[in-house]
Amino acid sequence: MIAVGIDVSKSKSTIAILSSDGQILAKPFDVQHTEQSMNDLISQLRSYDDSVKILMEATGHYHLPVLKKFLETDMFVSVINPYLIKKYGDGEMRRSKTDKKDALRIATYVLEKSYSLVSFSSREQKYSDLKFLSAQYNQRISTKVKNRVYLGNILDETMPGIEKILNTNNQKPEKNLFFLFIRKYKSFDSIKAMGQKRFFNSYSKFAGKAGCRDYQAKCLRIYELASNSITTRGSDYYTVLAQEQCLDLVIQSHVAATEIITQMRSIAETLPEYSVLHSMHGVGDRLAPRIIAEIGDVRRFTSGKALNAYAGNDAPPYQSGQFESQNRHISKRGNPALRKVCYEVMQSLKMHKPQGDPVYLFIHKKEQEGKPLNVAKMAGVNKFLRIYYARVKELDK
Repeated sequence: MIAVGIDVSKSKSTIAILSSDGQILAKPFDVQHTEQSMNDLISQLRSYDDSVKILMEATGHYHLPVLKKFLETDMFVSVINPYLIKKYGDGEMRRSKTDKKDALRIATYVLEKSYSLVSFSSREQKYSDLKFLSAQYNQRISTKVKNRVYLGNILDETMPGIEKILNTNNQKPEKNLFFLFIRKYKSFDSIKAMGQKRFFNSYSKFAGKAGCRDYQAKCLRIYELASNSITTRGSDYYTVLAQEQCLDLVIQSHVAATEIITQMRSIAETLPEYSVLHSMHGVGDRLAPRIIAEIGDVRRFTSGKALNAYAGNDAPPYQSGQFESQNRHISKRGNPALRKVCYEVMQSLKMHKPQGDPVYLFIHKKEQEGKPLNVAKMAGVNKFLRIYYARVKELDK
């Protein structure tokens, strides 16, 4: 067997090649992520009169070009969690880190652990697309939250307390009363300059077009708040400009996130497990595609326990001698995005309290046993993932 270790970095990789007895067949060398360089490497590996096993670490998207070329040639290639290689290297007495030594370390791992390596099989394009879109969605939401905070900071100076009267719901931006109000009235200084009668007439027409109910009571509250507030920023050009820009960024990121989740839903609806997941309590149109995106093909897991381990929601046993720990914590060595979206499902269950749902009843039971709220919710995540796994596996029978 020929063991090939690949230490991947941006635009290039370092390759180490060992024989079955540990002899270095080729000193570690660099290969660029180009068609010509990768074809030369594949030709070199095929020239060896023995089976070849290739191992590389999962490094975001940097390893994908290398992986794609090997998959096209049907060579045995395995992708491993970088943490396993890190722990493997912890056994060395003299620690040092270079790309060449990392490549040799990975190749040595192939020799010692070849029996446990699993050949990488490319996921279906739908799962790959969902994973990509999920990352984009999370970025847009992060951008929206940051800009929403910036907008709130400006409003604390121009319209302090306005958010207590006009709530920021999840309506479409063009129908969001809060956004429309900020864009129209700019600041409390502008409202005070209008005077009570003129503002009442203006707000009545504005609220009528926006479809707002009880606008008369809100109008009075807003004017009283504006009259009693001390503003530190007014309706000057640069303040209005900054506020408008923040508002535009919030709206743009909201629209972008909505468009992405719509595309994710259209892809997820074509998968058989979507109907199973969507039928579970607490999972709606936004959460279902995101869960499938983070899990991928759930059939690749051997059990519900393995799925929980992938999410980092497992609590590995700890025992030594006569001691066996009874107070264990989840490992958190897994997919944090999956844990987060599943936690949102648990929050939805706590809000709506579906009495016939086994996951909600399990959370409630744990809370009655005195478990902290977050511990009870993560226990609910464990049960949720097990149920989801079992129901999807039933589809294949």
